[in-house]
Amino acid sequence: MNRPTRTALFIALGCISTSFAWAQEAEAAPRRIDIPAGDLVSGLDALAAQSGTQLLYRADQLKGARTRGVHGTVSPDDALKQLLSGSGYGVHRDSSSGAVVIVKADQQEPPAPAATKPAAAPAPAPAQAEPPPEPAKLESIEVTGSRIPRAEVEGPAPVTVITAQQISSAGFTSVPDVLRSLTQNGGETQSPQSSLGAATTPGAQQVDLRGLGSNKTLVLINGRRIADFPLPLGGRSNFTDIGNIPLGMVDRIEVLTGSASAVYGSDAMAGVINFILKKSADGTTLDYRYGDTARGGGESNKFTLTTGFERGNFSGIVGLELLDKKPLWAYDRKIQDSSFDSPDPDEEAPWIFQRFDWFGGTSFPEDEDKCDPSLNGGSTFPESGDYGFYCGSDKSIGYGTIESGRKSVNAYGSFNFDINDKLSWFADVQLGYAKVELMYQPLTWQYQGQTEDGDRGVFYNANSETWEYWYRQFTPEESGGFHDVMTHDTQKTLSIATGFKGTIGEDWDYEALFNHSQYHATVSYPRIVASKANELLLGPQQGVDDYGYAIFSPDSDQFYKPLTQAQYDSITADSVFKPTARSDTLSFTIDNTSLFHLPAGDVGFAGNVEYGTQAYDIHPDPLALTDYYYGARYGDGHGDRSHWGIASEFRVPVFQPLTLSMAGRYDQYSYGDKSPGKFTYSLGLEWRPIDALLLRGSYGTGFRAPDLHYLFAQTDYFRSRQRDYYTCRQEDDYTSDADCSRKRVRNQRTGDPNLDYETSKSFTAGFVWSPPLSSSANFDLSVDYFNIKVSNQIEEMDPDKIMLAEANCRDGFIDPNSPICLDAVPRALRDENGDLLGVYYQPINIAEQRVAGYDLAANFRWDSAIGAWRFGLTHTLFTRHDSRESEDDPLNDHFAVNSGYDVPKTKTTASIGWERNAWSATLHAQRIGRLPSSDSYDQVWDPDTSAGGAWIGATMLYNGSLQYRINDRMQLSLAVDNLFDKMPPKDKTYTSYPYYDISWFDSVGRSYFLEFTWKLGGSPL
Repeated sequence: MNRPTRTALFIALGCISTSFAWAQEAEAAPRRIDIPAGDLVSGLDALAAQSGTQLLYRADQLKGARTRGVHGTVSPDDALKQLLSGSGYGVHRDSSSGAVVIVKADQQEPPAPAATKPAAAPAPAPAQAEPPPEPAKLESIEVTGSRIPRAEVEGPAPVTVITAQQISSAGFTSVPDVLRSLTQNGGETQSPQSSLGAATTPGAQQVDLRGLGSNKTLVLINGRRIADFPLPLGGRSNFTDIGNIPLGMVDRIEVLTGSASAVYGSDAMAGVINFILKKSADGTTLDYRYGDTARGGGESNKFTLTTGFERGNFSGIVGLELLDKKPLWAYDRKIQDSSFDSPDPDEEAPWIFQRFDWFGGTSFPEDEDKCDPSLNGGSTFPESGDYGFYCGSDKSIGYGTIESGRKSVNAYGSFNFDINDKLSWFADVQLGYAKVELMYQPLTWQYQGQTEDGDRGVFYNANSETWEYWYRQFTPEESGGFHDVMTHDTQKTLSIATGFKGTIGEDWDYEALFNHSQYHATVSYPRIVASKANELLLGPQQGVDDYGYAIFSPDSDQFYKPLTQAQYDSITADSVFKPTARSDTLSFTIDNTSLFHLPAGDVGFAGNVEYGTQAYDIHPDPLALTDYYYGARYGDGHGDRSHWGIASEFRVPVFQPLTLSMAGRYDQYSYGDKSPGKFTYSLGLEWRPIDALLLRGSYGTGFRAPDLHYLFAQTDYFRSRQRDYYTCRQEDDYTSDADCSRKRVRNQRTGDPNLDYETSKSFTAGFVWSPPLSSSANFDLSVDYFNIKVSNQIEEMDPDKIMLAEANCRDGFIDPNSPICLDAVPRALRDENGDLLGVYYQPINIAEQRVAGYDLAANFRWDSAIGAWRFGLTHTLFTRHDSRESEDDPLNDHFAVNSGYDVPKTKTTASIGWERNAWSATLHAQRIGRLPSSDSYDQVWDPDTSAGGAWIGATMLYNGSLQYRINDRMQLSLAVDNLFDKMPPKDKTYTSYPYYDISWFDSVGRSYFLEFTWKLGGSPL
């Protein structure tokens, strides 16, 4: 399919709902429905699966209700009526969304006659339109964003709901895949290929709503908090790992964007993502999925078992998910398997052996015949670079993983015991165990020593009588393959939520809950032991020269000689971290949908009080806190805090079409001698001038308590190149600060227990329109404006600004006794001679960030004579995204050239689904708007000197799925992701490996997933 054709198809996906709105009003297509008599919840689940109809209800409140079943060829509407006949429940269609809600009817409907299969020739008679039964009391439907149950699915703030059926139809195979498809998820996150991610958060994945930062999105499971990933992202802040959530257990995902702290407390600044896991199941469902890629690598096998039971007053659901996914290696993709893939024609092959005169800047030509061509699979050869000769390999750059390998077991159970008709006990338990393996690059070595001048890696060679620099990358022939070079992360998660829920009187419902969540990991990093490698490759140290350089008499022949595996093993070790994180919460929630009556309707109320504790401990390898290993020196961190909160909500019908929602909450945290508190609130309006139109708006405030690692991080070390402005200005050839050279230093970072809250303000306004079409067609359209401002945002101090302030203070441009100087001067770490060793910095409340834009969602459903059609379109347009580090700084437009940010201005998804009899199919498309080129992201793009433009164009990806129901108990599914095998877009300025933007793209290519589902017992599939 050529590009114009794909573009036309995408436009058609967006416009098709409009064209079909004027199509003929075809009769709802009858289909075969087979649902046995029995439990009503199981019957509703079966009808949803067999007809594609989306039904909303609370399974626990329908508990005990029975159905006579449905058998025959009938329309979905007629099937639902027969299913509910005599059950005491009826149908309520939400006027704003068209959703079908199961409600408690005033009285039971009369029994419907049994359905019979009509003759083949005559057309089915039109279904008689019947008004829906008036609900006496709509059973609780709690939607993310409020604790007050409500009848309408749509509320004052937009909530996106993604069902398990939609996830499967779109071809998504993991939770990160699903969330990446959200148009509201517009932030840059760590890729599995990221060097920083591999070093600090191996195997973990994040979500970033509105691009405000992954730590500003609150992630819940069944409305409850889960423990953070126990290692801080980038060594700085905590976040929630979404990679460990079992997709096979998910019933639906609800996404609320905007500040929601008035309901949920801390963290809900950009929004809330709530994973609702399955609560009921009739019979046993077995599901096996095999996955592979068209270009090879990344093979996967997944098995899921779900079963439910009911024994008197005790019922439950148990699920098990097993996953075995092989890693996908970079050398399996031609786009990134060699340094020759670089867009720079002068790209040099990576160093394998490099030796040169440090001050002379030249290599040693006599070494040219010492390169062993058998290394790196025969790809090692003599090469010429900036320092002359070296041994290089074009293939070694591909020794890393694109996708991590993962073996995991996830178990989930949800249980309920009815003590009496007004009180029940419940428990949700989730356990996870995963082994993740990944690799960024082979291990490397250089002499690890640092002189007073900061010349790291340089020593004096007594044999050549020169100061030399030696570098070595170890090859798979020396390490015995890649297994021992990979980072291994064993992840253990446990979440338990248990308590009681019941009814007081006629109108009050309550829930008393204890929620515990923990995340334990064992992370094993392969490292080079510096002293052992120095001795093996350089020999014993013979002292220090007058300039502070270590003296060795090394054998250069030994340096170029490949190591035996025994020698390699003697200089390597596994550096093991055992980080932990936990979260515990006690809460009590009470609600009343009819607190008192007003002329326009009942006032709803919900109240909540909670107390909780939170803790983390990195438990690092003690040797990693020293210079024992070559490379990075890590820091420690541990701490805990408690908090309590109290909240209330009201939902008030002001007059018949206008409803006001109000929420307020106070939270207080305690750690050390600090006890900061924060009050947040929200207001919402819903106005329904006509049944088909909802006008809505919301305003809310939010906050985020500082991350535990921001508060309690101990000294961490970051190697850097830093300008020393003060010393530079003393030199005779000084011209300007911009011309000052950078010096190799080791900066130091710690947390700050005096940090304050981050705060936010959020505003949304929009409409939902669902005009009545016919009994066979439904259409809805929503458009919402959003605006979020984050203030007092926590950012790291800028070491360069610290050094500039220090110079201005020492030179008298700023009063030395001013607060700026008293803070900045001691942060420049100098030795007794005044030489710069590094900069000491901390996180600080200083930054501001704002986003604004529009969300659009449209859905069209049409039951035609040739099958049931479903069309969907979502689109997010950012009109603003800017930030600044302090009030004195100008606003930085994240969408501008050379902004230093990697975020799209638009994201769009569209889908077409079709179902007829045993067959169903879906085509899903996703478009990501233009992104900055590498030079623009690095803030160096110049129209005269850059090899490419400032932007890479918008991209499109398509997924397709096909399902065939073999019989009532078996189904076969095929999903193809990246249908047209699209590779990442080319960027002529992206000259660093892997030569494309890994935050948004990968080179996995087309993937296939074949799935077989078998239902044992209960209702049919």
